[in-house]
Amino acid sequence: MHQLTVLYNHPADPAAFDKHYREVHAPLAAKAPGLAGYTVTWCRPGPDGSKPAYHLIAVLSWETEEALKASLASPEFQAAGADLPNFAAAGAQLIFGESETVV
Repeated sequence: MHQLTVLYNHPADPAAFDKHYREVHAPLAAKAPGLAGYTVTWCRPGPDGSKPAYHLIAVLSWETEEALKASLASPEFQAAGADLPNFAAAGAQLIFGESETVV
């Protein structure tokens, strides 16, 4: 599997971010052609109560690197990318890589 992991920084208005992500951005991203999986982690404080490094982590996966590259170039994925400034003003890091299942 090939993955895109998106690490979203803490927004100024978490409620507005969450609403936009759930109602607008996630449905746009879910339309990416060839998408084999899409999960999100809504980060919470650690066991010691410490603030998590990120607000949200999204992991999108494709069966092959070619499928990922084709999806990135698609109008559907471009629409999701164009939506980022509408809710992720605090910034996000995109990480691409091949995933491996350990367990």
